[in-house]
Amino acid sequence: MSANANTKRRPRVLLTNDDGPPDTKESPYIFGLYKHLTERLGWDVEVVVPSSQKSWIGKAYQIKEITKGSYFYPTNPDGEGEISPVSRPLKENEVAEWILLDATPATCANIGIHNIYPNEIDLVVSGPNLGRNSSSAFALSSGTVGAAMSSSLSKIRSIAISYGTVTHPTPTTYFEPAHILGANIIEHLWHTWGSDEFGLKNNEVDLYNVNIPLIEPILSNEGLKIYWTTMWRTSYGRLFKPISGDSPQSSKSSTPTESLVFKWSPAMEGLIRPDHSSLVVGSDGWALHHGAVSVTPLRASFAEPVEGIHQFANIEDRIWKVRL
Repeated sequence: MSANANTKRRPRVLLTNDDGPPDTKESPYIFGLYKHLTERLGWDVEVVVPSSQKSWIGKAYQIKEITKGSYFYPTNPDGEGEISPVSRPLKENEVAEWILLDATPATCANIGIHNIYPNEIDLVVSGPNLGRNSSSAFALSSGTVGAAMSSSLSKIRSIAISYGTVTHPTPTTYFEPAHILGANIIEHLWHTWGSDEFGLKNNEVDLYNVNIPLIEPILSNEGLKIYWTTMWRTSYGRLFKPISGDSPQSSKSSTPTESLVFKWSPAMEGLIRPDHSSLVVGSDGWALHHGAVSVTPLRASFAEPVEGIHQFANIEDRIWKVRL
């Protein structure tokens, strides 16, 4: 990818996600990445996140509800902390003051950029998501990608980052190497931001979607490849099922004959464990299937830049040559 940035200074970053504030079960990654961005890279990072888990909500905004917020004070070592209705000084062992909004990820990103830190944010990082956001089926549904897409529509450089779960439970020893690699990729992208003649701002790529598989090679970073990728175009079928009984239907009428009560129960086996033959070589799904990191440049129209990825004649040419 050709670089289109001469920015060598440290950016001011807005960090958001769709998993909510630090939680060992639902949001285990944001605090670790925050510490790497602030302590290791020395970046100025502000955090505005949903007050609760908001996965699979895409780029939705709240337009009827009044959005209310509170202040959150994460502590070492796991990021859990106190919530306060008003801003206050930090207490012992508290790392920073974050903001929680009763809102969607895209709403958090937009309010952070335009209302809380107006004219201050250089880069929005959304994530790290608990689970992959590779392929169009996941990315189009993702609150993580949705927040990055929202920010790019405000002409702010944006990166969505997700950690792909491969084994259950994921060994906690994988967390720190993922944060190191994730922060390194974010830093590299910031300093070498790609070009796109149809980009919304300065002929730049609008946003990137990064997926890091949590697998053993991440522990040493030896043999772990990073590819420039396209997005694997996928689809899904049933996402919900009736809470009780069979699907409501009538053999003689289209009118449902049972209670219209459903629960989230997606049928995703084909997306999570796809047949190898269905994977498009060079796509994000293909990269993760082969235990590699995918970095997909996107336009804020859920499209990929024509130049850039497609300039590479061979798949091996897409491997990142830089050592992170």
